[in-house]
Amino acid sequence: MIAVALMAAAAVLIGADQGPTDGPQYTKDGKLTRPPNYREWIFLSSGLGMTYGPLASPGDPRFDNVFVNRAAYRGFLETGRWPDQTVLVLEVRSSQSKGSINRGGHFQDEVAGVEVHVKDEKRFPRKWAFFGFREGEQASTAIPATAGCYSCHEQNGAVDTTFVQFYPTLIGVAKAKGGMK
Repeated sequence: MIAVALMAAAAVLIGADQGPTDGPQYTKDGKLTRPPNYREWIFLSSGLGMTYGPLASPGDPRFDNVFVNRAAYRGFLETGRWPDQTVLVLEVRSSQSKGSINRGGHFQDEVAGVEVHVKDEKRFPRKWAFFGFREGEQASTAIPATAGCYSCHEQNGAVDTTFVQFYPTLIGVAKAKGGMK
């Protein structure tokens, strides 16, 4: 009787630890659903005014905040590489320099867009795909593989096709585990 109770308790604890998947979720027609609680995931970094192509529009620079699902983060810490089912969310926010008591610098304002970078080795020929979500959009098709973001990330990504070089808390892990280009 005690052994059965211990086994039942262990099963509950193991199940509680795993919880529901935080990897990519898709609609029946294959669209990626917008991760609903990504702000509860692991925060990797913020950038201000970063651009990889033609200069951004003048005015207040945009912030970008990067989040990753917890399972992928744990996998990265163990191996220095992103495991299958990694979901990276880039939340782009407008910035302001005037408000309340602020006398200098910029602070984050409204969400301007959400971009998602997904590693799903069975679903995508290049293993990774990009998605863009407009305001209020809950599902998105993959950005075509001919878009410049794919070749840019493949050429310049420090780990796999990701810009770990801009995530200071992960650079040391990637170098120590041999995952950094």
